[in-house]
Amino acid sequence: MKILAFDTCLDKMYVVLRTEDRILSSEIVENTDSKYHSAFLISTISKILQENNVEPKDLDVIGINIGPGSFTGIRACTTVARVMAQQLNIKAIGVSSLEILSKIKKENPLVALDARKNKAYLWCDGEIKGAIELEEIQQLIATDKYNVITDDRLQKTLGGISYQQEKYPLGEILSDLVIKKLKTSSGNWAELMPLYIQPPPMG
Repeated sequence: MKILAFDTCLDKMYVVLRTEDRILSSEIVENTDSKYHSAFLISTISKILQENNVEPKDLDVIGINIGPGSFTGIRACTTVARVMAQQLNIKAIGVSSLEILSKIKKENPLVALDARKNKAYLWCDGEIKGAIELEEIQQLIATDKYNVITDDRLQKTLGGISYQQEKYPLGEILSDLVIKKLKTSSGNWAELMPLYIQPPPMG
């Protein structure tokens, strides 16, 4: 089985090609001065497939980050995955960025990503809690129960570690979760939807 996993929702783009038990390629693409990283998604996918002598028809599964994150990145990720899975008639699996980041810490992770308006997208106790007021999250953190994972914007407020400060293997983590979710998901591409915990900005 060949799995293509990609993520354009976070601060970098991750593209991974793998089998069930082996990573074949893993690429990380950052923003340039003139272009957002998702602009390089198709070219990066093509490059990885060519380098591994894999054609699109050889793929069995597409796995992506469905958000929350950059609205532009979520749209790009989901649209490309749906089109590819439909055209190739293969499975498509979506994973939340909060669940991906929760795997950075093995014990009692709490993930909080900036949602603006004094809120954060919260993951703890194994599930997404929603867009929660920062004061409420600070009360949870004060219990000393959790290992906090956040972003640069909220680290000063919430403490913990920022995923943006280290080169964590988030593409590989995504692909691991895709394999796990294949056991319980239909993988129907039509059910692959962006995870907008708050509505996209208008205009």
